[in-house]
Amino acid sequence: MYEDLDPLLHSQLRLAIVSMLVTSEKIEFTHIKEETRAAAGNISIQIKKLQEAGYINVEKTFKNNYPKTLLSITDKGVKAFESYVNNLKKYIHPE
Repeated sequence: MYEDLDPLLHSQLRLAIVSMLVTSEKIEFTHIKEETRAAAGNISIQIKKLQEAGYINVEKTFKNNYPKTLLSITDKGVKAFESYVNNLKKYIHPE
């Protein structure tokens, strides 16, 4: 009846990052930092975990000699997010 919730997405910050990416093609690291108000180091750690799981892509470039990090969600990440949300709904409204 109840499916286990994806422990990777069950982290508040990782869930916030993936939630933002589901509705956007690409998001800059700085935008995630502004929206979540999390420390840059913590965001970097969470991004690495999501990237290693294949949930997001990370693109690093330079703009006016400043580093720019763009994130996008993968198909695997979208499926994981949808599964997480559906499983969470089962906890809220058990059949």
